[in-house]
Amino acid sequence: MSAAANSRRVLAVDDEPQILRALKATLRGEGYEVLTAGTLEEGLDVAAVFPVDAAIVDLLLPDGDGVELCSRLREWSSMPIIVLSAVGEEQEKVRALRSGADDFVTKPFGPQELVARLEAVLRRTSPEQEETVVTARGLEVDLRAHTVRRDGSKVHLTPTEFDLLRVLVRNRGRLLTHRHLLTEVWGHQYADDVTVLRGQIANLRRKLEPPGTARHHYVLTEPGIGYRFDPT
Repeated sequence: MSAAANSRRVLAVDDEPQILRALKATLRGEGYEVLTAGTLEEGLDVAAVFPVDAAIVDLLLPDGDGVELCSRLREWSSMPIIVLSAVGEEQEKVRALRSGADDFVTKPFGPQELVARLEAVLRRTSPEQEETVVTARGLEVDLRAHTVRRDGSKVHLTPTEFDLLRVLVRNRGRLLTHRHLLTEVWGHQYADDVTVLRGQIANLRRKLEPPGTARHHYVLTEPGIGYRFDPT
């Protein structure tokens, strides 16, 4: 990203000084301005006083948790929010995503992974995300024409498969929960029918993935939580 694109302000909320230092060093190295807070209330105060483009929030805070902070920020802000969480906190991750978080990064995290996740959620809020044709490593999805091509060859999808892909592509880089995808594509009455979703994801992968590949390239799984479309 260019320096101009990176001249954005990020709020980091964590009660561990070493984590805050690591976040500041990593993000400043990429051109971001970083504001820090050590508690839920301090984080809210900073976000209320200073215009912030995104927030990185720890799940466990001394005066509350990241889920509550996400919910309270969502009362008045649409800024992208990434939650930091420890391994094994799967249900808390789900709660955070349902309360308004856009993504999560598991501790310990790699600096480049964090930056990539931050760039992805920020891209969703920029005007360029309104484009109608999305390309990703040989895959071309025309959202307006409802067509998909891989390496120039047309991929035939059912209407439901295309609707599912459209939701994933429009939120590319963002982790979407099972419930979110089921509600968006099938409606609220299917919000808990994970079996239906898994079957359609399997069909989508079979049609999109290059033949003979041993790993998933486009639609990635976050076990027990949901899926993300990886454009990189």
